[in-house]
Amino acid sequence: MSAGLSQRTAAGTAGADAAAPPMNRIDGKALSYRLVRSNRKSIAVQVCRDGSVVVRVPLGCPEEKAAEFVEQKRDWILRNIGKMQAAEQKRCQQELTPVQKNEKLLEARRVFPQRVEFYAKKMGVTYGRITIREQKSRWGSCSGKGNLNFNWKLIRMPGRILDYVVVHELAHRKEMNHSPAFYRIVASVLPDYRERERWLKEHGGEY
Repeated sequence: MSAGLSQRTAAGTAGADAAAPPMNRIDGKALSYRLVRSNRKSIAVQVCRDGSVVVRVPLGCPEEKAAEFVEQKRDWILRNIGKMQAAEQKRCQQELTPVQKNEKLLEARRVFPQRVEFYAKKMGVTYGRITIREQKSRWGSCSGKGNLNFNWKLIRMPGRILDYVVVHELAHRKEMNHSPAFYRIVASVLPDYRERERWLKEHGGEY
């Protein structure tokens, strides 16, 4: 069992395919989206990191109703597609050379243990092994045994964001969930954690 902080962006991430992508027209342009059916009660739209759109609907929801919902959300969808495209452009501009990446990895392996030790003492928790690597879906995670994993890309972000992820994972040493009790632990250490969390969701995809 493990808990962690996913790389879910402000606009959301997609799940598995459940149907061929229907087409809908938004703002004069054909918008392709993937329809995902599941045992849920409401309809939701997500714009993924690559700019694709996912529409999640209840099992018996007609495609026409999903298309109508997408039309209602067209401004939100177009705005977030623009955000994702801008983030991708910025990500390309910030791409590191192999030498630069190696330097950042070394820095991460030096900095993370220091920050973990600092906050673990402050929070009164123990931890196991610390691993730094490139994770595609998470910024960090904590196993049931207290082993911590962190995404090296956090070292490129402001220090307060790295600290937030460290505190988030260490809080799992007391609560292996994301319950109100868990967030009370995080807030006791970082009262402004919501602002840091929001920054990570909005800008994490740029790195």
